[in-house]
Amino acid sequence: MKQTLSLFLLLIPLAILPAEASELRPFTTDGCSSFPDGPPADPDKWRNCCLEHDKAYWLGGTYAERSRADRELKTCIAQAENRVLADLMWAGVRAGGSPWWPTRFRWSYGWPYTRGYRAVTEAERKLADSLLPKEKSSE
Repeated sequence: MKQTLSLFLLLIPLAILPAEASELRPFTTDGCSSFPDGPPADPDKWRNCCLEHDKAYWLGGTYAERSRADRELKTCIAQAENRVLADLMWAGVRAGGSPWWPTRFRWSYGWPYTRGYRAVTEAERKLADSLLPKEKSSE
């Protein structure tokens, strides 16, 4: 036990080293994660809200940017369905979306686990743009 703790304490500095821009993985989404994308009669009713939220969570950034992304999700869900559902989803992402949880849907999930809350540089934004799926044109 003592050796495990010592090893853990020695590895902590490695966990806080900054991630490089090239470590951003391509964008992935699972829709509304552990929540339905819509009711049975309209199974994708608010999926677009979750897709936009996932884009923000994938890229990450500052704590203020996460708060804004969560408020935008809440507003979108309220407009798509109702405020009760929006409040429920907002509470879920606030509790479960911290960058310090080792989950596939945490804030800044496109980066290595140790990124946390860190402003995205211009070079990182350009890289992110190249990794996002291209929008299909309506022409």
